[in-house]
Amino acid sequence: MASPLKDLYSPLFYSRLADSLTEVLPGFDKQQFTRQIYTPAFDNMELKERMRHTVKTLHNFMPTDFKKDVTIIKNLIHLLRKKGIGEDGLAHMFLPDYIEVYGIDDYDTSIDALEFTTQFVSCEFAVRPFLLKYTEPMMAQMLAWSKHENHKVRRLASEGSRPRLPWAMAVPALKKDVTLILPILENLKNDPSEWVRRSVANNLNDIAKDFPEVVLGIAARWTGISKETDAIIKHGSRTLLKQGHTEILAHYGLHTKGIHLSDFKVLTPKISIGDSVEFSFTVSNTNTAGQKIRLEYAIFYPMKNGKFSKKVYKISERIFAPKEASTINRKQKFILITTRTFYAGLHKVTLIVNGEEKAEGEFELTS
Repeated sequence: MASPLKDLYSPLFYSRLADSLTEVLPGFDKQQFTRQIYTPAFDNMELKERMRHTVKTLHNFMPTDFKKDVTIIKNLIHLLRKKGIGEDGLAHMFLPDYIEVYGIDDYDTSIDALEFTTQFVSCEFAVRPFLLKYTEPMMAQMLAWSKHENHKVRRLASEGSRPRLPWAMAVPALKKDVTLILPILENLKNDPSEWVRRSVANNLNDIAKDFPEVVLGIAARWTGISKETDAIIKHGSRTLLKQGHTEILAHYGLHTKGIHLSDFKVLTPKISIGDSVEFSFTVSNTNTAGQKIRLEYAIFYPMKNGKFSKKVYKISERIFAPKEASTINRKQKFILITTRTFYAGLHKVTLIVNGEEKAEGEFELTS
């Protein structure tokens, strides 16, 4: 079993960090720093708690002037790079968190620090409080960053401005007015970095949840610019496709005329935690021309309140030749994970063909 993420903040991590701080922070006391890190509460802290605890502990040893703090942070990053330690590592996100906590009232110094630091470890979460407090100048800065020479800074412009960035502070202005974001995405739609383009797609997918018409318009304008841009549109439309949104289905030529689904069977009508629900079916294209067929299935999980939570899973998407038929077998394993609680009882599974639910079955999960 993998170690919990909070264990990234390990004795080895703190020892290496303290050794590096000794080289860049005059008068730094490694033993005192270690004692302050390992409080009685440390073992019960989760990842973000340990990150913030690291920030507050480090602050006890830093100068009282934030501008001087930033100089030390930059020197630390230079040293960590030289040692080959921590670049793009989750544990070192305490560095942008430090800027977020102690630099929020010093906009200019913080912007410079964020631009520098994100080239070592992503600052996508740290920019959120600045977007909230300084929305207009901050969005202008994000637009400028979208043209930066470094791809990690360009990615920050897109990822940091996502309306629904997971695990991040909400910025209501980004949900309310997506016109703030669109110029950034326009600048990045042909970015040479796949990492940046992936972020653009995720931003579009966020926008689609509140403003599907905006993403449909972008899909119409961007289609055919390049294969990379086409891929951004497709990934950015994934929620609309899972929802069976009529216009996006039409955009991709996904219809159900002449497509037949048959022999749907739930092969495991009763399962336990750790088992898999298994089902099979046959899909055929009866048309005289090839047809793109997108196959998905949905599991309807019962919740504590008696209602169902629907989760859609993709099977495949490809061109079926004229008169082609294919029998498909699928398994979905019920493994306990931290993000989902399973409740015993009747579950439903449906098959979705080009956005339309075409068949339904049931199975029982026992405790």
